[in-house]
Amino acid sequence: MCGIAGLIRFGERSEENIERMKERMLHRGPDAGGTWKSDDGEVVLGHRRLAIVDLSETGAQPMLSHSGRFAMVYNGEIYNHRELRQRLLDEKKVTAFRGTSDSEVMLEAFEAYGTAEALQFMKGMFAVALYDREEKKLQLFRDRIGEKPLYYGFVPGSSGGKAFAFASDLGCIACLDGFDLPVEQGVLPIYFTHGYIPAPYTIYKGIRKLTPGRILTIRAPFTEAEISEETYWSVEEAALRGTKNPFKGSFEEASQELERLMRASIRDQMVADVPVGAFLSAGIDSSTIVSLMQAESPGSVRSFTIGMEDPKYNEAEVAAQIAQHLGTQHTEMYITDQDAKAVIPLLPKMFAEPFADSSQIPTYLVSRMTRQHVTVSLSGDAGDELFCGYTSYASVERIWGKLSRIPAPLRKPASGIVLHSPLVKKDIYRIKGKLLGAAGPEEIYRLSHETDPLTAKIALVGNALPYAYTLTGQDVLGEVNRDVMLMDMKMYHPDDILVKVDRTAMAVSLETRVPLLDKDIVEFAWTLPIDYLRSGAGEASRDGKHGKRILRDILYRHVPRELVDRPKKGFSIPISKWLKEPELRAWAEELLDPAAIKAQGYLDADVVHRIWTDFTERGIWRIQIWYLLMFQAWVKQECPKACLGR
Repeated sequence: MCGIAGLIRFGERSEENIERMKERMLHRGPDAGGTWKSDDGEVVLGHRRLAIVDLSETGAQPMLSHSGRFAMVYNGEIYNHRELRQRLLDEKKVTAFRGTSDSEVMLEAFEAYGTAEALQFMKGMFAVALYDREEKKLQLFRDRIGEKPLYYGFVPGSSGGKAFAFASDLGCIACLDGFDLPVEQGVLPIYFTHGYIPAPYTIYKGIRKLTPGRILTIRAPFTEAEISEETYWSVEEAALRGTKNPFKGSFEEASQELERLMRASIRDQMVADVPVGAFLSAGIDSSTIVSLMQAESPGSVRSFTIGMEDPKYNEAEVAAQIAQHLGTQHTEMYITDQDAKAVIPLLPKMFAEPFADSSQIPTYLVSRMTRQHVTVSLSGDAGDELFCGYTSYASVERIWGKLSRIPAPLRKPASGIVLHSPLVKKDIYRIKGKLLGAAGPEEIYRLSHETDPLTAKIALVGNALPYAYTLTGQDVLGEVNRDVMLMDMKMYHPDDILVKVDRTAMAVSLETRVPLLDKDIVEFAWTLPIDYLRSGAGEASRDGKHGKRILRDILYRHVPRELVDRPKKGFSIPISKWLKEPELRAWAEELLDPAAIKAQGYLDADVVHRIWTDFTERGIWRIQIWYLLMFQAWVKQECPKACLGR
C-alpha cells in the first residue's frame, strides 16, 4: 500500500512540486519515498512507500523495467504475483528477478504481455501509472472494483500552459503551485443526496477519478486531445454474464464452492512480510472472514474490535465471544464520545473533498487501534452488495412488485397528478407520488434518496451533472434485487464504502484488504440464484426473510448460530445527539453561518438555515445536516483560496 503521484509538462518547478505532493500523502507511505524524471524532463513520477512485500530496496519505487523501457509507480497489492512470476519465468519472458516484490512482477508482465492482457491475469487492488519511454505515453490503471484511488486532470503549469497531474490523494493535486480550478458545482446535488461524490467526478472542475476497471492513456504532446480510455473489466458485464449463466448446482454445492473461493482469496491476502490481522465487528461478513482466516492459519490470527459505551451502538461483547470461540488473539478498545468527537477536525484533510458517511469516525478509530499491532488488516466489506444483505433490497422488490402491476402509461400521469396536488404537502404522498413515476426498480432505489424537496434545494447550481451509475433499461438483469445490487456495486460500494475504508486506514498507514472483492468471488456471486442469497419467509430462521443466506451457511460451520443470528447494530455513532450538545453545536453553527455561506456562493443560505432550525427548534433530523457540515468544514480547511467564489 502506497501513494503515487506524477506531473507531465509542469515546467521548471516540477521536482519541487512532486516533493510537495509526496509530502501531502506521507501517511500513505511512511517507509520510503522516491522520484524519477524522464530524460527530456517532461515526466516526473513520485512514490511514497508503505513496505508490505519485499521490504528491501529491490521493492522500492519508482521502478524501471529490466529493459529500461518502462517506468512505473504503483499503489496496492497483486495477490497472485507468485503465480504470475512463475509464468514469466516458465515462458522465458524474464530470466531472473531482482527481488520478491509484486511491483517488479507487475512491471515485467506489462512489458511482456501488454497492459490490457496483463491486467486480465492480475488479481488484487491497485492504482498504477506506467510510462513508456519509447512511445512517450503514460497509462493509468485502476483495479476492478475501485479499492485504490486515482485522481487526474489538467492543472496550470509553472511555466504557463496546462500540465497533466495524477495522484492517489486529491489533496496532492490541490496543493500544486498555481492550482486554481473552481469547485464543480454541478456535482453538489449528487453530494447532498448521497453524502459522497461518485466517480468520475470530484469536487474540482476538470479533475476526475479514474473509473474502476478502466485504462486511461495520454500520449505526447500530452494534451486533452491525446487522452483515450478503455475498459478491461466491468462489474455490469460480469453481472450480466453471471445472470445469463446461472450456477446449476444445489445450494449446498454453491456454499461449498463459495467457501473454497473465499479460502483461496484469504490465503493469498494473508501473505505479507509484515504482521497481518482482521477487523471483527461481530457482523456476518467480518465474522466469516475471521473464521476462515483462523481455519487457514496454523496459529492464532489477530482480530480487532472497538466498542462503545452506549449499548445501542456496541457490538464488542459479541465480537469477543466470537473471537473466543474461534481462538483468535483478540484486541478490543472501548472508545468514548470524546474520542470520536476528536476525529471530526481531521476529516476534511483525510478525505480531501466533501465526504459524509459518519461511520468514517469509528472506522478511523478501529484502524488507528489496529495499526498499533499490525500493518495489514483484512475486512469483511462487500458482503451486503454481493450477497443481497441490505434490507432496502427487499423493500425495493416489494414496492416494484406493486407498482409494476399498474401499466406504465397510467403511472406517469398519476405521479404528476399527486405531485401537483395539495397532497404533496404530506411526506407520505410526496414519496408515493415520486415512486409512481419510476420507470423501474433501479429508479425506485435512486428516488428513495431524493424524496425531501427542501434538501434538494441546498445547492445553488446551474446544471447538475448526470448520475454516472444510472442503468439502462427497466430491468437490466431480470431480477429486482440484482438491479439494485448492481447499482450499489457501481457507485455506493466503490465511492462510499471503499473510500471510507481506504482513507481512514491510510491516514494511520494501515493497509486494508477485502477478500470478498476477489475477481473469482465477485464473478461467482453474480451466478447465484437469488434464493441462495436471501432466505424466503418459509425458511427456518429466526427473522424469517433475510439476506446473505449463503454467507450465513458458511459461517454456521465455524461459529454457533446463536452468536451471529441477531439484529445488526451497524457501525454508527450518535451524530444527531452530539450536535445538540454545546461544543459541537457551536462548531456547527459557526460553519453554517448564513453570512459565510452567502459569501461562498455555493449553497442557498436560507435553505441551510431552515434545515438547521428544523433540527434545533423542532427536532427534525435530516442526514443532510452532516453532509452540510462536512462540506463546510472542507471549504474552510481544504479548499484552496484561489478556488473560492469561482
